[in-house]
Amino acid sequence: MSLSVSARFARRELRGGLRGFRIFLACLALGVAAIAGVGSVRSAIQAGLADQGAVLLGGDAQAEFTYRFADEDERAWLESVSTAVSEVTDFRSMVVVDPEGAAERALTQVKSVDDAYPLTGSVTLEPSMPLAEALAGDGAVMAPILANRLGLAPGDSFRLGSKDFTLSALLTVEPDNAGGGFDLGPRTMVRTEALQGTGLLEPGSLFETEYRMTLPPGTDLDTLEDEAEDRFRDTGLRWRDARNGAPGVARFVERLGAFLVLVGLSGLAVGGIGVSAAVRSYLTRKTSVIATLRTLGASRATIFQTYFIQIGVLSLLGIALGLILGAAIPLLFAPMITASLPIPAIFALHPGPLVEAAIYGVLTALLFTLWPLARTEDVRAATLFRDAMEGARALPAPRYLLGTAVLAVLLIGTAMVFSGDPWLTSWTAGGILGSLVILSLAALGIRWLARRATPAARGRPILRWALGAIGGPREGASSVVLSLGLGLAVLAAVGQIDGNLRNAISRDLPEVAPSYFFVDIQRDQMPGYLDRLENDPAVSRIDSAPMLRGVITQINGVSATEVAGEHWVIRGDRGITYAATPGENTTITAGEFWPEDYDGPPQISFAQEEADEIGLKLGDEITVNILGRDITATITSFREVDFSTAGIGFVMTMNPGALQGAPHTFISTVYAEPEAEAQILRDLAQEFPNITAIRVADAIDRVSELLEGIAGAVRWGAAATLLTGFLVLIGAAAAGEQSRTFEAAVLKALGASRARILRSFALRAALLGAAAGVVALAAGILGGWAVSAFIMDTTYAVVWSSAFGIIVGGVLATLLAGLAFAWRPISARPAQVLRARE
Repeated sequence: MSLSVSARFARRELRGGLRGFRIFLACLALGVAAIAGVGSVRSAIQAGLADQGAVLLGGDAQAEFTYRFADEDERAWLESVSTAVSEVTDFRSMVVVDPEGAAERALTQVKSVDDAYPLTGSVTLEPSMPLAEALAGDGAVMAPILANRLGLAPGDSFRLGSKDFTLSALLTVEPDNAGGGFDLGPRTMVRTEALQGTGLLEPGSLFETEYRMTLPPGTDLDTLEDEAEDRFRDTGLRWRDARNGAPGVARFVERLGAFLVLVGLSGLAVGGIGVSAAVRSYLTRKTSVIATLRTLGASRATIFQTYFIQIGVLSLLGIALGLILGAAIPLLFAPMITASLPIPAIFALHPGPLVEAAIYGVLTALLFTLWPLARTEDVRAATLFRDAMEGARALPAPRYLLGTAVLAVLLIGTAMVFSGDPWLTSWTAGGILGSLVILSLAALGIRWLARRATPAARGRPILRWALGAIGGPREGASSVVLSLGLGLAVLAAVGQIDGNLRNAISRDLPEVAPSYFFVDIQRDQMPGYLDRLENDPAVSRIDSAPMLRGVITQINGVSATEVAGEHWVIRGDRGITYAATPGENTTITAGEFWPEDYDGPPQISFAQEEADEIGLKLGDEITVNILGRDITATITSFREVDFSTAGIGFVMTMNPGALQGAPHTFISTVYAEPEAEAQILRDLAQEFPNITAIRVADAIDRVSELLEGIAGAVRWGAAATLLTGFLVLIGAAAAGEQSRTFEAAVLKALGASRARILRSFALRAALLGAAAGVVALAAGILGGWAVSAFIMDTTYAVVWSSAFGIIVGGVLATLLAGLAFAWRPISARPAQVLRARE
């Protein structure tokens, strides 16, 4: 028979409607919709970043310097290639209110601007006024959250460094705010000229200067970037343009989006289990039809093609529904999403994520339907009797096994390509496959235990009936454990990772973290600074170090980005210090630290872990640009640097002779009793107004807020996976309704009451849910430990509150699904049911 005959048979089968395929369609549609929705939101944000790149950056292009302003030659070149230039400085400082009385202080991110700012976009103030008017003289504008915290209103005065400013208005919209990345303090904006006399921009102080430019129409950005890098290669200039106006945000959105898509793939895998179960249940009902076709001469290939076409059409329908939902939901909620985002987003029909979701859907449908479709070959013409499919062999023919393996590899490979992170994709795929293997073995074990325990339940008929049903071949324990278990496993892993991250921040860090970071301490201020702290009995420890910042430009004479790629040490400028001897807590892991009186060519001691990641070895040469000057140093030792303590830690330490002559300040950490922190801050701020204090607990809270947002997004993705699992659970309960109806009829005929039968159904559902929850919890704990230990490099402890919630959730989910399909079986009349089975 030809393919056209199979197509005609399939068309006739499709006339039967969607009966038995509603869960099939829901599982496939929900999984595809989750991936399409996440991808659509990610594409909307990426489109917004691309469209508003110049506004986020503050111009068509930007040249950035650390610790210094552009010199005359640099400024002249910037002006020669642009139509307008705006100079902006950015640094942290302390806002002080009422310095003569009971002073209130808060950390702020200061931006000082010139008359040309902003080149693109517009600043919105409350009350409404031009920015130039608000910043005239010693005027300033401030973020509302900071003004409210300090009790400031327009017209009030505050101090930055050694100078008083007047708050003219509240800063409600700052067009280029998202381009700067993560800030510890709210914004304060003043004119750069007004900072004279504050002591905040002294030589060596930590500040960045950004020169935003508008460029002539038709400017070739690549050529201009190459010219800038060639001309100012040795000056420490960093170049960005509007094509990537907010690189940190774009990188974060891309990675979070990729991770959420992988979480969505977990949901699609759960849906695949439901798809497989639905196809298997449907084909079981079609046993007599298949056998009849075989009797009439239909070949195995014709039978397979018939149902492959039918299931394929239904799969395409489910994928189409998922794509419609995945595209429509972001558009429907676009106003709400846009209002909640601090960055621009352009919501439209983005074809890229829809194509990606469709490919995932097609591959998943093929992967999970091929195996049950292969079972049609086991139906022969002579098997026109009930339950022929139940006696089919466990494994299909080798060609189907090979096809399934190829599809699995193709799905994982596709995910690697689309996510852009093969390593993370491999971990995710391994976790899903590992969970499926564990859950499959657990399902077999649960059925074996139920069969072994059934004889021991004599005298307790309700328990005996429940165990007998679980251990029997028809209850579908495997579908329940696999579908619900995988959803719960994803949720358990997310809960364990989230809980351990919170514990690492809220419990571990405060035990070892300092009270304050103090930065921008001038060299001549160090004696007075140390005198105040060393004589305070509430201070247990003070760590101080000279602080400079530099950009690694070359490694062994080759561009650093060519050697280290996008490693975080290479991106932007990094803190550098110098020391004559290693600190008492420093561990040298390789090489030797220079002698205390060393006065030779520059040497550098590099952090061991970061060196391993980059591929550095002893004897390599590192070129670092500091204040526009290249310093090439030889790596003579590696050190162990622990950044998890929130204390002082430098990736690079040089010998004193290499850096001592450069303008620099000191950084210091103070470990003190909590009740003494406020007085320490008041005294130091009063005596040294240029010093900036960063309270570590506030910084931890800020990081916690960011992690909460990320965890919330991941929890929503896990919830979608769990919802898919619940739909599969409903499908399994619906598929088993007929067998439970017959079971209830037999028990009624033997004298069992409806109440006892219902309790037996509820008990088996609860037992299966608890078993699925326990197994899922084990898989989730294992996955959470692997992510915490190998990816996040944090300590791990089981979060039992989340763990117990997973087990309770499993019990409740199976109870709800089981009881929802229990009323019809216990309501059926035994005579009618038993007569129909004759």
